[in-house]
Amino acid sequence: MNHSDYFNGYEPKFDPKSVHWITRMLWWCAGADTYFLLRSPKQDRVKYAGIGGIVLATGVLAAVSGWVAFTTGFGPKLGEPSLYFRAGSVTFAILWGLMIFNLDRFIVSSTGKGDGTDKMTWPELRNAFPRILIAIVLGVVMSSPLEILVLKPEIDAKLDETAKVDRDRLDALTNQRFKKMIAQIDIDLQKIESDRKVLIDNQLNAEKEYIDQMQGRAGNAGYGPRAKQLELLKNEKIALVNSFDAKTKNQIENLKLRREEQINDQAIELAQNKRTAEGNDGLLARIKASHEIGGLVTYFLMALIFSIEMGPIFFKMMMNKGAYDYMVENFNLKQNIENGIIREEHLYEGKDGALLMEKYRYLQVEAIQKEKEDALAAQKELSAHIVGNWKNAQLKKLGDRPEDFYKSEKV
Repeated sequence: MNHSDYFNGYEPKFDPKSVHWITRMLWWCAGADTYFLLRSPKQDRVKYAGIGGIVLATGVLAAVSGWVAFTTGFGPKLGEPSLYFRAGSVTFAILWGLMIFNLDRFIVSSTGKGDGTDKMTWPELRNAFPRILIAIVLGVVMSSPLEILVLKPEIDAKLDETAKVDRDRLDALTNQRFKKMIAQIDIDLQKIESDRKVLIDNQLNAEKEYIDQMQGRAGNAGYGPRAKQLELLKNEKIALVNSFDAKTKNQIENLKLRREEQINDQAIELAQNKRTAEGNDGLLARIKASHEIGGLVTYFLMALIFSIEMGPIFFKMMMNKGAYDYMVENFNLKQNIENGIIREEHLYEGKDGALLMEKYRYLQVEAIQKEKEDALAAQKELSAHIVGNWKNAQLKKLGDRPEDFYKSEKV
């Protein structure tokens, strides 16, 4: 059976072509049958177009949410994103939006109307609980990236403040560590310089005594035995200074090189501290910041997404059955009957009162089962008849020639 056979050639009173393609698309988004909606009152057509609009809006919001999550989680921290990254983020957003749209469309289309009235009963909510739970999960996943998008200026300010605090803390630890190492190198250099100064002072004193002796300020002037002794002492002091300089030359150069390396390493680590502090602005950090500064805005936005996600489910449970629903139900029942499927209702008495239960009969299966049972019964009857005839023949032979059936053993 197809749609045309169901209506026996009946066509809608208005021109189906007058229905805008957007309306048809919204019907498709709601999982409704366009053929029956075209033959339904305007009220039914508007209801399903509205449900389809909500489902479509959910897919669009999911695409935006996926794009924000992808660019925030995987985007470059500094500079502009590349063309390939932008194309990848858009592709991911479209695929994510289509996946959520398809899931929502399935949830909405598979949600029945319960008892067909505008009242929501506990059995209806209980049956719809798995769909509601899925909608809640989707709402939470979608709302967090949208919070980041809505509160972006406030989140950026919060993260800048947090980055400054983190950078100051890291810089303090870095400066403290390198200050100790550089201070130790300076102490080593000062000790060498102090030791050299002692030698230089001794050299200058020796030179002064020698000059004073030569000029007569410390005794007889001229180059005598005392002057010769002082000259030897002066030369000895000069040699000690030269020997000390030669001995400590490489050590001083190494210490200065280490000091310069420590200063360079300190600058590199300070730059790394800046990148580390400023780089702590990923998806998780922004979600955490949005919860800290969002206040009621966060909960209102989450409630809005929940409403969009779960709205079609509740709307369908609160909708009264209309012409469209009865036509679809009648068509499905005819389809079942033509395919040999019959629904029967049975009333049972339970401990809590009367209980109405549905039972489905599958006529084709029952016919095949009956055919197999009859064939097996006939086969059993034939086998019994054959065995009976064989038994009678054997009994007759036994009466005529019993010796053929008994042989005694000779000892």
